[in-house]
Amino acid sequence: MSGSNEPSDNDVDLYYLKVKEEAESSGYILNNDIEFTKGLLKSILINNARYGYGACPCRLALGERNDDLDIICPCDYRDPDLNEYGACYCALYISNEILTGKKKVQSIPERRPSFEDREKIKEEKEVQITGLSKPVWRCKVCGYLCARDKPPETCPICKVSSDRFEKFI
Repeated sequence: MSGSNEPSDNDVDLYYLKVKEEAESSGYILNNDIEFTKGLLKSILINNARYGYGACPCRLALGERNDDLDIICPCDYRDPDLNEYGACYCALYISNEILTGKKKVQSIPERRPSFEDREKIKEEKEVQITGLSKPVWRCKVCGYLCARDKPPETCPICKVSSDRFEKFI
């Protein structure tokens, strides 16, 4: 990337190829409007340079990774949005129905709870369930579960980093 936060066209092209390959290998579909998609990916690269993580370009990031983990692309809300609306919030990921024209991309309501509600949810999850030899970790992006002392460095399904896991049980 150049000295500014603005990625070059080559940076965006390389990132597009990487994200497309990861999406396809995981059963996801990137929006087939390549210019639109590259515009979103460019914004994710800008957020990555600005904050150190690729926050969703369609949401307001707080600039604190732990507070924004749920909106790092792919965000925690991608799959519910795809299931209900056929596209994620910013339409980077789309369903086969959208791809084939059986369904049109529509406005998607924000699923992200308010900051205060997210804090309450975190507190509620502090409740411990005992009796298991290892904690169970859940990928908040794809739902992958594993029982081990720590979450994997990278989710084997959707490739997000270990900080996108939560202690499930």
